[in-house]
Amino acid sequence: MRTDGGTTSAPLLGEPLPVELMNTVTGDRGRTHDTLDGDAAATGWLRAVAHRLGAESEITADQLNEDTVRPVAGALRALRDALRHLAADATQDPRPSATAPELTRGEAIGTLNALAHAWPELVWPADGRPSRAYRGSGTVADLAVQLIAHQAVGLFTGADRDRLRPCLAQNCLLFFVKNHARREWCSAACGNRVRVARHYRRHHSAPSH
Repeated sequence: MRTDGGTTSAPLLGEPLPVELMNTVTGDRGRTHDTLDGDAAATGWLRAVAHRLGAESEITADQLNEDTVRPVAGALRALRDALRHLAADATQDPRPSATAPELTRGEAIGTLNALAHAWPELVWPADGRPSRAYRGSGTVADLAVQLIAHQAVGLFTGADRDRLRPCLAQNCLLFFVKNHARREWCSAACGNRVRVARHYRRHHSAPSH
């Protein structure tokens, strides 16, 4: 998917950023794809979501290149695996783990907490209105990962935790926040696949005479 900042093969469905990060593992006909596999892929994804990070910081896509992202690519993938583990726990996800099946709940919580070191600071220019900007330790790429981890703490402790869902369409590995009472799938594409499969079963499972 292409945005103004960058290109990624991961779906971007307008979910909270921690959920978008969970969804960098995708499924296709029984095969699992890691869309953060490699420094270039991690860079492309962070650049693609940079405009959303910039709403709470001064991060821009131009600051996120392969040289700056390379040192944090592993941490980004570790955060993704931790979030998927915790999301599966929170939603009682019946699907097999798609990443890091050996990861324990305690390890996932520890990874999230270790990376969630971003804090708000008051920004109040002499000729403007006060605002809040998040800061972190390390580089701008470090801050990007820290911000997503910080938002994930809010996800798991806020109202969206009870609305978090695994998409149970066949071969789908994504999560979504159920923002509408009738929403059952991560995307219209998954919903269509389920309806087509149901239609097929209804018309091909009837006993022949």
